[in-house]
Amino acid sequence: MAKVSFDELLDAGVHFGHLKRKWNPAMAPYIFMERNGIHIIDLYKTQAKLEEAQNALKQMAISGRRILFVATKKQAKVIVSEMVKNINMPYVTERWPGGMLTNFATIRKAVRKMSNIDKMVTTSSWGNLSKRERLQITRERAKLEKNLGSIADMSRLPAAIFVVDINKEKIAVAEARKLNIPVFALVDTNTDPNLVDFPIPANDDASKSIYIILDAVIQSIIEGLNERRLIRDKQDEADSELDDMQDDDLKSKSDNLKVAEEEADKNAERKAKLGVKEVAKPKRKRKEITKN
Repeated sequence: MAKVSFDELLDAGVHFGHLKRKWNPAMAPYIFMERNGIHIIDLYKTQAKLEEAQNALKQMAISGRRILFVATKKQAKVIVSEMVKNINMPYVTERWPGGMLTNFATIRKAVRKMSNIDKMVTTSSWGNLSKRERLQITRERAKLEKNLGSIADMSRLPAAIFVVDINKEKIAVAEARKLNIPVFALVDTNTDPNLVDFPIPANDDASKSIYIILDAVIQSIIEGLNERRLIRDKQDEADSELDDMQDDDLKSKSDNLKVAEEEADKNAERKAKLGVKEVAKPKRKRKEITKN
């Protein structure tokens, strides 16, 4: 698993927190010191928490479960969308649709509506609509694509969510907590790490800091997906070998049966030529039971 060194975290500015007057006291265990009125994050604790999160996400990837990435702030949305696309995981980089987790059935209806519009475009009924109706439907489709296009493949609730800036995404965190969905998150000095299950103390405002943490997380998920693929391939090979063994066993049994039948036919022909008749065995007399 890819580990991020202390120097890499330092160069990316992961250690920079917020002004002292904006801090959250719950972040005290992760703050190293204060300099010029700004809190400095302890990068050794960042390393430890990042590794813990990587291990948990890797196990989720091995088990085949999906992780939802949430980052709607300007510094993170482009980074998240570009990196998460490579691992085929759902993500939200536009406005968080309220009730996306707690009212998932309604969100799925909106996604199905988007696919229904796509089907309508390919049918003859699309040509029968007026220009204004087609324009309205096209605009509605574009709006759904913008807000829900990245989660179109998510047919069930995610196994976990990964959040950048839990203050901005407080609705997403609240919904996940209500449904007991594990939350992984970057927590800055102005946030409450007790709201998430796997906090990663880091600067959540700098794009370099977000990139280096997210890259480490993505790499661990890729490793988990690769291990899952290897396990599946080994299982397929074992199943094919078992099928081959069963086929060979069945073939050998059928060959032995065929040889036995041929030998029996040869013996019968030999006896017929010699004029030997099979003598029936005499039946045993039954003993009479006398009553006393």
